[in-house]
Amino acid sequence: MAIIIDTECYKNYWLFAALNTQTNRVRQVEIYDNASLSEDDIKLIRDTMKRETVSFNGIKYDLPMITAALSGYTTKALHTLSNELILSKLPAWHIVRQHDLTVADYNHIDLIEIAIGQGSLKVYGSRLHCKTLQDLPIEPDEIISPAQREQLKVYCRNDLELTQLLYTTLLPQIDLRKSMSKQYGINLNSKSDAQIAEALIKSEMQSLYKIPLAKFKAKSYDARHSFNYRDPKIIKFKSAELNAVFKRLLTEKFTIADSGTLECPTWLGERITIGSTEYQMGIGGIHSCEKAQYITSNDEYALSDFDVGSFYPSIIMQQELYPENIGKSFLELYKSIINRRIEAKRSGDKITADTLKICLNGSYGKFGSKYSFLYSPELLLQTTITGQLSLLMLVETLEDNGIKVVSANTDGIVVYYKRTELDKVHELLWDWELQTSYQLEQTDYQAVASRDVNSYLAIKTDGSYKGKGIFTGESIGKNPDGRIVYDAVTQQVINGTPVEQTIFECKDITKYISCRRVTGGAIFDGDYLGKAIRFYHSNDPALQDKQLEYKKNGNKVPLSQACRPCMVLPDTFPVDVDLNYYITKAKELLEDIGYVRKTS
Repeated sequence: MAIIIDTECYKNYWLFAALNTQTNRVRQVEIYDNASLSEDDIKLIRDTMKRETVSFNGIKYDLPMITAALSGYTTKALHTLSNELILSKLPAWHIVRQHDLTVADYNHIDLIEIAIGQGSLKVYGSRLHCKTLQDLPIEPDEIISPAQREQLKVYCRNDLELTQLLYTTLLPQIDLRKSMSKQYGINLNSKSDAQIAEALIKSEMQSLYKIPLAKFKAKSYDARHSFNYRDPKIIKFKSAELNAVFKRLLTEKFTIADSGTLECPTWLGERITIGSTEYQMGIGGIHSCEKAQYITSNDEYALSDFDVGSFYPSIIMQQELYPENIGKSFLELYKSIINRRIEAKRSGDKITADTLKICLNGSYGKFGSKYSFLYSPELLLQTTITGQLSLLMLVETLEDNGIKVVSANTDGIVVYYKRTELDKVHELLWDWELQTSYQLEQTDYQAVASRDVNSYLAIKTDGSYKGKGIFTGESIGKNPDGRIVYDAVTQQVINGTPVEQTIFECKDITKYISCRRVTGGAIFDGDYLGKAIRFYHSNDPALQDKQLEYKKNGNKVPLSQACRPCMVLPDTFPVDVDLNYYITKAKELLEDIGYVRKTS
Protein backbone atom coordinates (compact mmCIF):
# COMPACT_ATOMS: atom_id res chain seq x y z
CA MET A 1 0.00 0.00 0.00
CA ALA A 2 1.34 3.41 -0.99
CA ILE A 3 0.48 6.94 0.02
CA ILE A 4 0.23 9.49 -2.80
CA ILE A 5 1.43 12.95 -1.72
CA ASP A 6 1.26 16.45 -3.18
CA THR A 7 1.76 20.03 -2.00
CA GLU A 8 0.54 23.47 -3.10
CA CYS A 9 2.13 26.77 -2.15
CA TYR A 10 1.13 30.47 -2.22
CA LYS A 11 2.37 33.56 -0.38
CA ASN A 12 -0.11 33.08 2.45
CA TYR A 13 -1.07 29.44 2.03
CA TRP A 14 0.57 26.00 1.99
CA LEU A 15 -1.17 22.68 1.60
CA PHE A 16 0.03 19.12 2.19
CA ALA A 17 -2.27 16.33 0.97
CA ALA A 18 -1.96 12.54 1.13
CA LEU A 19 -4.12 9.88 -0.54
CA ASN A 20 -4.20 6.33 0.84
CA THR A 21 -4.29 4.04 -2.23
CA GLN A 22 -5.99 1.28 -0.26
CA THR A 23 -8.84 3.26 1.30
CA ASN A 24 -8.89 6.29 -1.07
CA ARG A 25 -9.04 8.46 2.05
CA VAL A 26 -7.34 11.86 1.80
CA ARG A 27 -5.63 13.62 4.71
CA GLN A 28 -4.76 17.30 4.40
CA VAL A 29 -2.68 19.78 6.37
CA GLU A 30 -2.88 23.49 5.61
CA ILE A 31 -1.19 26.59 6.99
CA TYR A 32 -1.99 30.17 6.08
CA ASP A 33 -1.44 33.83 6.86
CA ASN A 34 2.33 33.49 7.41
CA ALA A 35 1.95 30.83 10.10
CA SER A 36 3.98 27.63 10.42
CA LEU A 37 2.93 24.05 11.16
CA SER A 38 1.41 23.14 14.51
CA GLU A 39 2.76 20.21 16.53
CA ASP A 40 -0.23 18.07 15.54
CA ASP A 41 0.30 18.90 11.87
CA ILE A 42 3.98 18.02 12.14
CA LYS A 43 3.12 14.66 13.67
CA LEU A 44 0.59 13.85 10.94
CA ILE A 45 3.05 14.67 8.16
CA ARG A 46 5.91 12.78 9.78
CA ASP A 47 3.71 9.72 10.35
CA THR A 48 2.65 9.87 6.70
CA MET A 49 6.21 10.17 5.44
CA LYS A 50 7.24 7.06 7.38
CA ARG A 51 5.15 5.06 4.92
CA GLU A 52 5.94 4.31 1.27
CA THR A 53 5.07 7.56 -0.47
CA VAL A 54 4.61 8.36 -4.15
CA SER A 55 4.70 11.68 -5.98
CA PHE A 56 5.19 13.27 -9.37
CA ASN A 57 8.35 15.42 -9.28
CA GLY A 58 8.47 15.08 -5.51
CA ILE A 59 12.24 14.70 -5.22
CA LYS A 60 12.85 18.08 -6.82
CA TYR A 61 9.89 19.91 -5.32
CA ASP A 62 7.54 18.30 -2.77
CA LEU A 63 10.16 16.67 -0.52
CA PRO A 64 12.21 19.89 -0.15
CA MET A 65 8.98 21.81 0.56
CA ILE A 66 7.87 19.25 3.15
CA THR A 67 11.32 19.38 4.76
CA ALA A 68 11.15 23.17 4.98
CA ALA A 69 7.63 23.09 6.43
CA LEU A 70 8.70 20.56 9.07
CA SER A 71 11.66 22.84 9.86
CA GLY A 72 9.34 25.69 10.83
CA TYR A 73 9.16 27.72 7.61
CA THR A 74 6.22 30.15 7.47
CA THR A 75 3.99 30.36 4.40
CA LYS A 76 5.95 33.39 3.23
CA ALA A 77 9.30 31.55 3.55
CA LEU A 78 7.83 28.46 1.88
CA HIS A 79 6.65 30.58 -1.06
CA THR A 80 10.14 32.02 -1.48
CA LEU A 81 11.61 28.50 -1.53
CA SER A 82 8.89 27.32 -3.93
CA ASN A 83 9.73 30.07 -6.42
CA GLU A 84 13.42 29.18 -6.23
CA LEU A 85 12.71 25.49 -6.87
CA ILE A 86 10.38 26.25 -9.81
CA LEU A 87 12.00 29.28 -11.43
CA SER A 88 15.70 28.98 -10.68
CA LYS A 89 17.96 27.21 -13.15
CA LEU A 90 19.90 25.73 -10.24
CA PRO A 91 19.34 22.05 -9.39
CA ALA A 92 17.02 21.36 -6.47
CA TRP A 93 19.78 19.83 -4.34
CA HIS A 94 21.81 23.04 -4.67
CA ILE A 95 18.89 25.21 -3.55
CA VAL A 96 18.19 22.85 -0.63
CA ARG A 97 21.83 23.13 0.44
CA GLN A 98 21.68 26.94 0.21
CA HIS A 99 18.77 26.85 2.66
CA ASP A 100 20.75 24.55 4.98
CA LEU A 101 18.03 21.89 4.78
CA THR A 102 18.53 18.12 4.93
CA VAL A 103 15.91 16.07 3.14
CA ALA A 104 15.34 12.80 5.00
CA ASP A 105 15.96 9.46 3.29
CA TYR A 106 12.26 8.75 2.78
CA ASN A 107 10.87 5.53 1.34
CA HIS A 108 9.71 7.47 -1.68
CA ILE A 109 8.91 6.81 -5.34
CA ASP A 110 8.98 9.72 -7.78
CA LEU A 111 7.15 8.83 -11.00
CA ILE A 112 8.55 11.60 -13.18
CA GLU A 113 11.66 9.65 -14.25
CA ILE A 114 9.93 6.28 -14.54
CA ALA A 115 7.23 7.52 -16.93
CA ILE A 116 8.29 7.81 -20.57
CA GLY A 117 7.33 10.67 -22.85
CA GLN A 118 8.45 13.75 -20.88
CA GLY A 119 5.00 15.03 -19.98
CA SER A 120 3.53 17.03 -17.14
CA LEU A 121 1.22 15.29 -14.69
CA LYS A 122 -1.77 16.73 -16.56
CA VAL A 123 -0.43 15.46 -19.90
CA TYR A 124 0.00 11.96 -18.47
CA GLY A 125 -3.52 12.22 -17.10
CA SER A 126 -4.84 13.04 -20.56
CA ARG A 127 -2.95 10.11 -22.07
CA LEU A 128 -4.48 7.81 -19.49
CA HIS A 129 -7.97 9.25 -20.06
CA CYS A 130 -8.46 10.56 -16.54
CA LYS A 131 -11.96 11.73 -15.69
CA THR A 132 -11.05 15.38 -15.06
CA LEU A 133 -8.28 17.57 -16.46
CA GLN A 134 -7.87 20.73 -14.41
CA ASP A 135 -5.14 23.34 -14.52
CA LEU A 136 -4.11 25.39 -11.47
CA PRO A 137 -7.30 27.43 -10.81
CA ILE A 138 -5.59 30.39 -9.14
CA GLU A 139 -2.62 32.41 -10.38
CA PRO A 140 0.58 31.53 -8.46
CA ASP A 141 1.15 35.03 -7.02
CA GLU A 142 -2.38 35.63 -5.69
CA ILE A 143 -3.25 36.01 -2.03
CA ILE A 144 -5.51 33.11 -1.10
CA SER A 145 -8.89 33.81 0.49
CA PRO A 146 -10.71 31.31 2.74
CA ALA A 147 -13.03 30.38 -0.15
CA GLN A 148 -10.04 29.79 -2.44
CA ARG A 149 -8.53 27.38 0.08
CA GLU A 150 -11.42 25.02 -0.60
CA GLN A 151 -10.89 25.47 -4.31
CA LEU A 152 -7.23 24.49 -3.99
CA LYS A 153 -8.04 21.45 -1.89
CA VAL A 154 -10.39 20.18 -4.60
CA TYR A 155 -7.71 20.85 -7.24
CA CYS A 156 -5.05 19.06 -5.17
CA ARG A 157 -7.36 16.07 -4.68
CA ASN A 158 -7.64 15.77 -8.45
CA ASP A 159 -3.84 15.87 -8.78
CA LEU A 160 -3.58 13.09 -6.20
CA GLU A 161 -5.97 10.99 -8.25
CA LEU A 162 -3.99 11.68 -11.45
CA THR A 163 -0.82 10.58 -9.66
CA GLN A 164 -2.58 7.45 -8.41
CA LEU A 165 -3.70 6.63 -11.97
CA LEU A 166 -0.14 7.01 -13.26
CA TYR A 167 1.22 5.00 -10.32
CA THR A 168 -1.17 2.12 -11.04
CA THR A 169 -0.17 2.17 -14.73
CA LEU A 170 3.53 2.07 -13.85
CA LEU A 171 3.31 -0.68 -11.21
CA PRO A 172 5.15 -3.30 -13.34
CA GLN A 173 8.10 -0.91 -13.80
CA ILE A 174 7.97 0.06 -10.12
CA ASP A 175 7.95 -3.58 -8.98
CA LEU A 176 10.95 -4.30 -11.22
CA ARG A 177 12.81 -1.36 -9.67
CA LYS A 178 12.03 -2.62 -6.17
CA SER A 179 13.39 -6.05 -7.08
CA MET A 180 16.56 -4.52 -8.53
CA SER A 181 16.98 -2.28 -5.49
CA LYS A 182 16.80 -5.30 -3.19
CA GLN A 183 19.18 -7.33 -5.36
CA TYR A 184 21.86 -4.66 -5.71
CA GLY A 185 21.44 -2.78 -2.44
CA ILE A 186 20.90 0.52 -4.29
CA ASN A 187 17.76 2.65 -4.23
CA LEU A 188 16.60 2.55 -7.86
CA ASN A 189 12.90 3.23 -7.18
CA SER A 190 12.79 6.69 -8.78
CA LYS A 191 15.29 6.25 -11.60
CA SER A 192 14.81 6.10 -15.37
CA ASP A 193 16.13 3.13 -17.33
CA ALA A 194 19.28 5.04 -18.30
CA GLN A 195 19.86 6.15 -14.69
CA ILE A 196 19.45 2.56 -13.51
CA ALA A 197 22.01 1.35 -16.05
CA GLU A 198 24.45 4.01 -14.90
CA ALA A 199 23.97 3.18 -11.22
CA LEU A 200 24.26 -0.59 -11.64
CA ILE A 201 27.31 -0.42 -13.90
CA LYS A 202 29.00 1.91 -11.44
CA SER A 203 28.17 -0.43 -8.56
CA GLU A 204 29.48 -3.52 -10.34
CA MET A 205 32.59 -1.76 -11.63
CA GLN A 206 33.47 -0.71 -8.10
CA SER A 207 32.69 -4.13 -6.66
CA LEU A 208 34.34 -6.36 -9.28
CA TYR A 209 37.20 -4.23 -10.58
CA LYS A 210 37.86 -1.86 -7.65
CA ILE A 211 37.60 1.18 -9.93
CA PRO A 212 38.36 4.31 -7.86
CA LEU A 213 35.45 6.64 -7.22
CA ALA A 214 37.34 9.48 -8.92
CA LYS A 215 37.02 7.64 -12.24
CA PHE A 216 33.24 7.97 -12.19
CA LYS A 217 33.11 11.52 -13.44
CA ALA A 218 31.82 12.74 -16.78
CA LYS A 219 34.61 13.45 -19.22
CA SER A 220 34.84 17.12 -20.18
CA TYR A 221 35.84 18.45 -23.59
CA ASP A 222 37.21 21.76 -24.78
CA ALA A 223 34.82 24.03 -26.65
CA ARG A 224 34.07 22.79 -30.17
CA HIS A 225 36.08 19.60 -29.64
CA SER A 226 36.06 17.42 -32.77
CA PHE A 227 37.14 13.91 -33.69
CA ASN A 228 37.00 11.39 -36.53
CA TYR A 229 34.90 8.30 -37.07
CA ARG A 230 37.24 5.29 -37.03
CA ASP A 231 37.26 2.59 -39.68
CA PRO A 232 35.37 -0.35 -38.10
CA LYS A 233 37.25 -2.83 -40.35
CA ILE A 234 34.10 -4.73 -41.28
CA ILE A 235 32.70 -2.46 -44.00
CA LYS A 236 33.22 -3.14 -47.70
CA PHE A 237 31.16 -1.61 -50.49
CA LYS A 238 31.13 -2.25 -54.24
CA SER A 239 29.50 0.93 -55.57
CA ALA A 240 31.42 4.15 -56.08
CA GLU A 241 28.66 6.15 -54.37
CA LEU A 242 28.76 4.14 -51.14
CA ASN A 243 32.55 4.04 -51.10
CA ALA A 244 32.55 7.83 -51.43
CA VAL A 245 30.18 8.14 -48.46
CA PHE A 246 32.36 5.80 -46.40
CA LYS A 247 35.53 7.71 -47.25
CA ARG A 248 33.93 11.03 -46.42
CA LEU A 249 32.78 9.69 -43.05
CA LEU A 250 36.35 8.67 -42.24
CA THR A 251 37.71 12.14 -43.01
CA GLU A 252 34.85 14.19 -41.53
CA LYS A 253 35.52 16.11 -38.30
CA PHE A 254 32.55 15.57 -35.99
CA THR A 255 32.08 18.40 -33.50
CA ILE A 256 30.62 18.41 -29.99
CA ALA A 257 28.14 21.27 -29.49
CA ASP A 258 27.94 23.30 -26.26
CA SER A 259 24.98 21.14 -25.21
CA GLY A 260 27.22 18.07 -25.31
CA THR A 261 25.44 16.55 -28.32
CA LEU A 262 27.06 15.76 -31.64
CA GLU A 263 26.48 18.11 -34.54
CA CYS A 264 25.31 16.37 -37.70
CA PRO A 265 27.06 17.51 -40.90
CA THR A 266 24.52 18.73 -43.46
CA TRP A 267 25.80 16.39 -46.14
CA LEU A 268 25.12 13.33 -43.99
CA GLY A 269 21.41 13.83 -44.56
CA GLU A 270 21.72 13.60 -48.34
CA ARG A 271 19.80 10.68 -49.81
CA ILE A 272 21.53 7.53 -51.01
CA THR A 273 19.88 5.40 -53.70
CA ILE A 274 20.35 1.63 -53.78
CA GLY A 275 18.18 -0.21 -56.27
CA SER A 276 14.90 1.70 -56.37
CA THR A 277 14.90 2.70 -52.69
CA GLU A 278 16.34 5.86 -51.15
CA TYR A 279 18.06 5.93 -47.75
CA GLN A 280 19.06 8.72 -45.40
CA MET A 281 21.75 8.64 -42.73
CA GLY A 282 22.11 10.75 -39.59
CA ILE A 283 23.73 10.80 -36.16
CA GLY A 284 20.92 8.69 -34.68
CA GLY A 285 20.36 6.06 -37.37
CA ILE A 286 19.54 5.20 -40.95
CA HIS A 287 16.10 5.05 -42.52
CA SER A 288 14.59 4.51 -45.92
CA CYS A 289 12.43 7.23 -47.46
CA GLU A 290 9.34 5.43 -48.71
CA LYS A 291 5.92 7.09 -48.72
CA ALA A 292 2.45 5.55 -49.21
CA GLN A 293 3.87 2.06 -49.71
CA TYR A 294 1.59 -0.97 -49.53
CA ILE A 295 3.16 -4.36 -50.27
CA THR A 296 1.65 -7.83 -49.90
CA SER A 297 3.12 -11.30 -50.09
CA ASN A 298 1.55 -13.93 -52.32
CA ASP A 299 2.15 -17.42 -53.66
CA GLU A 300 5.14 -16.21 -55.66
CA TYR A 301 6.67 -13.53 -53.44
CA ALA A 302 7.53 -13.45 -49.73
CA LEU A 303 7.86 -10.39 -47.49
CA SER A 304 10.22 -10.66 -44.52
CA ASP A 305 11.65 -8.41 -41.83
CA PHE A 306 15.25 -9.06 -40.79
CA ASP A 307 16.23 -7.30 -37.55
CA VAL A 308 19.64 -7.37 -35.92
CA GLY A 309 19.29 -8.78 -32.43
CA SER A 310 20.66 -6.47 -29.71
CA PHE A 311 22.22 -4.34 -32.44
CA TYR A 312 23.90 -1.62 -30.39
CA PRO A 313 25.22 -3.96 -27.66
CA SER A 314 26.57 -6.20 -30.44
CA ILE A 315 28.37 -3.25 -32.04
CA ILE A 316 29.80 -2.16 -28.70
CA MET A 317 31.28 -5.61 -28.16
CA GLN A 318 32.39 -6.17 -31.76
CA GLN A 319 34.08 -2.76 -31.91
CA GLU A 320 35.42 -3.03 -28.34
CA LEU A 321 34.02 0.33 -27.31
CA TYR A 322 34.57 1.49 -23.75
CA PRO A 323 34.69 4.85 -21.93
CA GLU A 324 38.30 5.93 -21.51
CA ASN A 325 37.89 6.89 -17.86
CA ILE A 326 36.66 3.36 -17.01
CA GLY A 327 38.95 1.30 -19.21
CA LYS A 328 38.63 -2.13 -20.84
CA SER A 329 37.11 -3.67 -17.75
CA PHE A 330 33.88 -2.05 -18.95
CA LEU A 331 33.83 -4.57 -21.81
CA GLU A 332 34.33 -7.49 -19.45
CA LEU A 333 31.37 -6.36 -17.39
CA TYR A 334 29.29 -5.61 -20.49
CA LYS A 335 29.94 -9.09 -21.89
CA SER A 336 29.02 -10.69 -18.59
CA ILE A 337 25.75 -8.73 -18.58
CA ILE A 338 24.95 -10.02 -22.08
CA ASN A 339 25.73 -13.61 -21.07
CA ARG A 340 23.76 -13.35 -17.83
CA ARG A 341 20.76 -11.98 -19.69
CA ILE A 342 20.87 -14.84 -22.21
CA GLU A 343 20.98 -17.35 -19.37
CA ALA A 344 18.15 -15.57 -17.51
CA LYS A 345 15.94 -15.67 -20.61
CA ARG A 346 16.66 -19.38 -21.09
CA SER A 347 15.78 -20.17 -17.48
CA GLY A 348 12.62 -18.03 -17.48
CA ASP A 349 13.98 -15.52 -14.96
CA LYS A 350 12.13 -12.51 -16.36
CA ILE A 351 13.11 -10.05 -13.62
CA THR A 352 16.82 -10.65 -14.13
CA ALA A 353 16.47 -10.63 -17.90
CA ASP A 354 14.57 -7.32 -17.83
CA THR A 355 17.06 -5.81 -15.38
CA LEU A 356 20.04 -6.69 -17.54
CA LYS A 357 18.26 -5.47 -20.68
CA ILE A 358 17.89 -2.08 -18.99
CA CYS A 359 21.62 -2.12 -18.23
CA LEU A 360 22.55 -2.85 -21.84
CA ASN A 361 20.23 -0.38 -23.53
CA GLY A 362 20.47 2.32 -20.90
CA SER A 363 24.26 2.38 -20.82
CA TYR A 364 24.34 3.08 -24.56
CA GLY A 365 21.95 5.98 -23.99
CA LYS A 366 24.30 7.47 -21.40
CA PHE A 367 27.08 7.66 -24.00
CA GLY A 368 25.35 10.84 -25.13
CA SER A 369 24.73 12.46 -21.72
CA LYS A 370 27.39 14.99 -20.77
CA TYR A 371 26.45 14.59 -17.09
CA SER A 372 27.14 10.84 -17.01
CA PHE A 373 30.44 9.11 -16.22
CA LEU A 374 29.64 7.00 -19.31
CA TYR A 375 29.59 10.13 -21.52
CA SER A 376 31.49 9.21 -24.66
CA PRO A 377 30.34 10.99 -27.83
CA GLU A 378 33.06 9.18 -29.82
CA LEU A 379 31.58 5.83 -28.79
CA LEU A 380 28.06 7.02 -29.56
CA LEU A 381 29.14 8.00 -33.06
CA GLN A 382 31.15 4.81 -33.57
CA THR A 383 28.10 2.76 -32.59
CA THR A 384 25.48 4.49 -34.70
CA ILE A 385 27.57 5.07 -37.84
CA THR A 386 28.89 1.51 -37.81
CA GLY A 387 25.34 0.24 -37.55
CA GLN A 388 24.19 2.36 -40.48
CA LEU A 389 27.10 1.38 -42.71
CA SER A 390 26.58 -2.28 -41.86
CA LEU A 391 22.93 -2.12 -42.92
CA LEU A 392 23.83 -0.26 -46.12
CA MET A 393 26.34 -2.98 -46.89
CA LEU A 394 23.62 -5.60 -46.41
CA VAL A 395 21.19 -3.66 -48.60
CA GLU A 396 23.79 -3.33 -51.36
CA THR A 397 24.58 -7.05 -51.26
CA LEU A 398 20.92 -8.04 -51.53
CA GLU A 399 20.11 -5.55 -54.29
CA ASP A 400 23.20 -6.59 -56.30
CA ASN A 401 21.83 -10.12 -56.24
CA GLY A 402 18.35 -9.16 -57.40
CA ILE A 403 16.72 -9.16 -53.95
CA LYS A 404 14.57 -6.06 -53.36
CA VAL A 405 14.86 -4.20 -50.05
CA VAL A 406 11.69 -2.16 -49.55
CA SER A 407 12.41 -0.56 -46.17
CA ALA A 408 15.16 -0.04 -43.59
CA ASN A 409 15.23 1.60 -40.18
CA THR A 410 17.93 1.70 -37.46
CA ASP A 411 18.37 -2.01 -36.81
CA GLY A 412 16.69 -3.91 -39.62
CA ILE A 413 15.39 -4.19 -43.17
CA VAL A 414 12.26 -5.47 -44.93
CA VAL A 415 12.87 -7.63 -48.01
CA TYR A 416 10.53 -8.60 -50.87
CA TYR A 417 11.74 -11.70 -52.73
CA LYS A 418 10.67 -14.73 -54.74
CA ARG A 419 9.90 -17.71 -52.53
CA THR A 420 12.10 -19.83 -54.79
CA GLU A 421 15.03 -17.59 -53.77
CA LEU A 422 14.71 -18.16 -50.02
CA ASP A 423 17.92 -20.20 -49.84
CA LYS A 424 19.76 -17.52 -51.79
CA VAL A 425 18.50 -14.83 -49.39
CA HIS A 426 19.58 -16.84 -46.36
CA GLU A 427 23.00 -17.46 -47.88
CA LEU A 428 23.56 -13.74 -48.47
CA LEU A 429 22.39 -12.92 -44.95
CA TRP A 430 24.66 -15.58 -43.50
CA ASP A 431 27.67 -14.17 -45.33
CA TRP A 432 26.87 -10.74 -43.90
CA GLU A 433 26.53 -12.17 -40.40
CA LEU A 434 29.94 -13.83 -40.72
CA GLN A 435 31.54 -10.60 -41.89
CA THR A 436 30.03 -8.41 -39.16
CA SER A 437 29.43 -10.93 -36.32
CA TYR A 438 25.88 -9.58 -35.92
CA GLN A 439 22.86 -11.89 -35.87
CA LEU A 440 19.62 -11.40 -37.80
CA GLU A 441 16.15 -12.39 -36.63
CA GLN A 442 13.45 -13.09 -39.24
CA THR A 443 9.74 -12.20 -39.10
CA ASP A 444 7.52 -13.01 -42.09
CA TYR A 445 4.72 -10.66 -43.12
CA GLN A 446 1.52 -10.96 -45.10
CA ALA A 447 1.56 -7.23 -45.83
CA VAL A 448 3.19 -3.96 -44.85
CA ALA A 449 1.34 -0.64 -45.16
CA SER A 450 3.61 2.38 -44.64
CA ARG A 451 2.73 6.04 -44.43
CA ASP A 452 6.48 6.49 -44.03
CA VAL A 453 9.32 4.57 -42.41
CA ASN A 454 8.32 5.80 -38.94
CA SER A 455 4.62 4.95 -39.21
CA TYR A 456 3.61 1.58 -40.60
CA LEU A 457 1.38 -1.42 -40.06
CA ALA A 458 2.93 -4.86 -40.59
CA ILE A 459 0.64 -7.92 -40.68
CA LYS A 460 2.38 -11.16 -39.72
CA THR A 461 1.69 -14.51 -41.36
CA ASP A 462 -0.08 -15.75 -38.21
CA GLY A 463 -2.62 -12.91 -38.47
CA SER A 464 -1.16 -10.81 -35.66
CA TYR A 465 0.35 -7.44 -36.42
CA LYS A 466 2.80 -4.87 -35.18
CA GLY A 467 2.58 -1.14 -35.65
CA LYS A 468 4.98 1.72 -35.43
CA GLY A 469 4.40 5.43 -34.99
CA ILE A 470 0.71 6.25 -35.32
CA PHE A 471 -0.13 2.53 -35.38
CA THR A 472 1.52 1.58 -32.07
CA GLY A 473 -1.63 1.97 -30.02
CA GLU A 474 -2.22 4.04 -26.92
CA SER A 475 0.73 4.75 -24.65
CA ILE A 476 1.65 7.08 -21.81
CA GLY A 477 4.50 8.16 -24.09
CA LYS A 478 2.33 9.96 -26.65
CA ASN A 479 -0.73 12.17 -26.76
CA PRO A 480 -4.08 10.72 -27.91
CA ASP A 481 -4.91 11.92 -31.42
CA GLY A 482 -8.23 10.44 -32.53
CA ARG A 483 -7.30 6.80 -31.94
CA ILE A 484 -10.44 5.64 -33.74
CA VAL A 485 -8.93 6.69 -37.09
CA TYR A 486 -5.95 4.36 -36.70
CA ASP A 487 -8.09 1.55 -35.29
CA ALA A 488 -10.47 1.82 -38.26
CA VAL A 489 -7.63 1.76 -40.78
CA THR A 490 -6.04 -1.21 -39.02
CA GLN A 491 -9.28 -3.19 -39.19
CA GLN A 492 -9.71 -2.30 -42.87
CA VAL A 493 -6.18 -3.47 -43.75
CA ILE A 494 -6.22 -6.64 -41.65
CA ASN A 495 -9.82 -7.83 -41.89
CA GLY A 496 -11.31 -5.81 -44.74
CA THR A 497 -13.76 -4.16 -42.32
CA PRO A 498 -14.90 -0.83 -43.83
CA VAL A 499 -13.72 2.15 -41.81
CA GLU A 500 -17.32 3.39 -41.63
CA GLN A 501 -18.38 0.24 -39.78
CA THR A 502 -15.63 0.47 -37.17
CA ILE A 503 -16.32 4.15 -36.52
CA PHE A 504 -20.13 3.92 -36.45
CA GLU A 505 -19.96 0.99 -34.00
CA CYS A 506 -17.45 2.56 -31.57
CA LYS A 507 -19.07 4.42 -28.67
CA ASP A 508 -15.94 4.93 -26.57
CA ILE A 509 -15.38 8.69 -26.41
CA THR A 510 -11.71 8.24 -25.48
CA LYS A 511 -11.11 6.87 -29.00
CA TYR A 512 -12.17 10.22 -30.49
CA ILE A 513 -10.24 12.46 -28.10
CA SER A 514 -7.22 14.54 -29.10
CA CYS A 515 -4.87 15.98 -26.48
CA ARG A 516 -2.43 18.85 -26.81
CA ARG A 517 0.16 20.64 -24.72
CA VAL A 518 -0.40 24.37 -25.20
CA THR A 519 2.43 26.65 -24.10
CA GLY A 520 0.96 29.43 -21.97
CA GLY A 521 -2.43 27.73 -21.90
CA ALA A 522 -5.47 27.61 -24.17
CA ILE A 523 -8.79 29.43 -24.13
CA PHE A 524 -12.09 28.50 -25.76
CA ASP A 525 -14.96 30.93 -26.23
CA GLY A 526 -13.36 33.22 -23.66
CA ASP A 527 -12.82 30.53 -21.00
CA TYR A 528 -9.35 29.43 -19.89
CA LEU A 529 -8.85 25.66 -20.16
CA GLY A 530 -5.24 25.05 -19.15
CA LYS A 531 -1.90 24.01 -20.61
CA ALA A 532 -2.93 20.38 -21.16
CA ILE A 533 -6.17 20.24 -23.13
CA ARG A 534 -8.34 17.64 -24.79
CA PHE A 535 -11.19 17.86 -27.25
CA TYR A 536 -13.15 15.98 -29.90
CA HIS A 537 -14.43 17.13 -33.27
CA SER A 538 -18.09 18.15 -33.20
CA ASN A 539 -20.83 18.52 -35.80
CA ASP A 540 -22.68 21.07 -33.66
CA PRO A 541 -23.45 24.00 -36.03
CA ALA A 542 -22.72 26.47 -33.23
CA LEU A 543 -19.10 25.26 -33.04
CA GLN A 544 -18.16 25.22 -36.72
CA ASP A 545 -16.59 28.68 -36.65
CA LYS A 546 -14.97 28.26 -33.24
CA GLN A 547 -11.53 27.01 -32.28
CA LEU A 548 -9.12 26.70 -29.38
CA GLU A 549 -6.71 29.62 -29.09
CA TYR A 550 -3.40 30.32 -27.39
CA LYS A 551 -4.01 32.53 -24.38
CA LYS A 552 -0.81 34.50 -24.97
CA ASN A 553 -1.48 35.56 -28.57
CA GLY A 554 -4.89 34.37 -29.74
CA ASN A 555 -3.46 32.09 -32.42
CA LYS A 556 -5.33 28.93 -33.32
CA VAL A 557 -4.36 25.68 -31.62
CA PRO A 558 -3.64 23.25 -34.52
CA LEU A 559 -6.48 20.94 -35.65
CA SER A 560 -8.95 22.44 -33.17
CA GLN A 561 -11.44 23.96 -35.61
CA ALA A 562 -15.05 22.95 -34.85
CA CYS A 563 -14.00 21.07 -31.73
CA ARG A 564 -15.64 20.72 -28.35
CA PRO A 565 -13.38 20.87 -25.28
CA CYS A 566 -13.62 17.75 -23.16
CA MET A 567 -11.79 18.57 -19.95
CA VAL A 568 -14.24 16.33 -18.06
CA LEU A 569 -15.01 13.04 -19.79
CA PRO A 570 -18.77 12.55 -20.26
CA ASP A 571 -20.50 9.51 -18.80
CA THR A 572 -22.27 8.77 -22.08
CA PHE A 573 -21.20 9.07 -25.71
CA PRO A 574 -21.87 12.65 -26.90
CA VAL A 575 -24.47 13.02 -29.66
CA ASP A 576 -22.45 15.69 -31.48
CA VAL A 577 -19.29 13.66 -32.23
CA ASP A 578 -18.61 14.32 -35.92
CA LEU A 579 -18.28 10.72 -37.11
CA ASN A 580 -17.96 11.84 -40.72
CA TYR A 581 -14.87 13.87 -39.80
CA TYR A 582 -13.17 10.73 -38.44
CA ILE A 583 -14.32 8.64 -41.43
CA THR A 584 -12.79 11.21 -43.78
CA LYS A 585 -9.52 11.15 -41.85
CA ALA A 586 -9.46 7.34 -41.97
CA LYS A 587 -9.98 7.32 -45.73
CA GLU A 588 -7.21 9.89 -46.17
CA LEU A 589 -4.91 7.66 -44.13
CA LEU A 590 -5.77 4.65 -46.30
CA GLU A 591 -4.47 6.69 -49.20
CA ASP A 592 -1.42 7.82 -47.22
CA ILE A 593 -0.37 4.21 -46.56
CA GLY A 594 -0.88 3.22 -50.19
CA TYR A 595 -3.79 0.89 -49.39
CA VAL A 596 -5.96 2.74 -51.89
CA ARG A 597 -4.65 4.71 -54.82
CA LYS A 598 -5.04 8.48 -54.63
CA THR A 599 -7.42 9.83 -57.25
CA SER A 600 -5.79 13.25 -57.62
